[in-house]
Amino acid sequence: MGKGTGGDSAVRLVQLYPDLLGTYGDGGNATVLAKRLAWRGIPHELVTVESGAPTPEQGDLYLLGGGEDGPQVEAARELAERGALHRAVERGAVVFAVCAGMQILGHQFPDAAGQPRPGLALLDIQTVRLQRPRAVGELLVQPDPCWGLPELTGFENHGGRTRLGPAARPLGRVEVGEGNGWGEEGAVSGRVVGTYLHGPALARNPALADLLLGWVAGELAPLDDREVEMLREQRIRAARQRELQPRRSWKDLIRRG
Repeated sequence: MGKGTGGDSAVRLVQLYPDLLGTYGDGGNATVLAKRLAWRGIPHELVTVESGAPTPEQGDLYLLGGGEDGPQVEAARELAERGALHRAVERGAVVFAVCAGMQILGHQFPDAAGQPRPGLALLDIQTVRLQRPRAVGELLVQPDPCWGLPELTGFENHGGRTRLGPAARPLGRVEVGEGNGWGEEGAVSGRVVGTYLHGPALARNPALADLLLGWVAGELAPLDDREVEMLREQRIRAARQRELQPRRSWKDLIRRG
């Protein structure tokens, strides 16, 4: 078994600001990681950090979820002022961030008025607000082959669109849904991973959970994920079937009552 990057044998998971970045149930990602470590008998600790509290710098894997515009700005401000997450990443920690969490890890993101706000620059991305409909619905992603992952499934709900810089690569290409807005989904820089996948993402995609855990704990024993695979197959079929249906505008839906 590998050791946590904090220097001891227990893997330390740190869930950041669920009071600000917990709108879409992304806190479930921390639960999934903790369970998959426990099922393998790997010692671990799950630390939950509310806004205003000190962030531990010796974590191995940090998690951020989705949130609304105001809390997103507050979370970015606190993380920038404290600097603990930057120091953890410099030490080699893994970060997994979803939606608003991903956006604040970039160079800039829009606030509620669409004005740019500074991010943490841990991902080489920029998020902007365009004159496009909000991206809402099932999201199906073909991962970049370098990750060795099966299809990724989840749902999205965001108004921003994200462009990658040269120091980031996409998590994958969009098959169904919007993703970043230009055919790509998510962003990866080193061990910092961002995505628009809710669901929670790691409940729907255990292989992605194990990829993150493997970066921290080393080679992992396999688990029986047959029940999860049945759910994944169902959601993947549903996403593809929905994509084949004619798209209707909000006016059409209103007229139909």
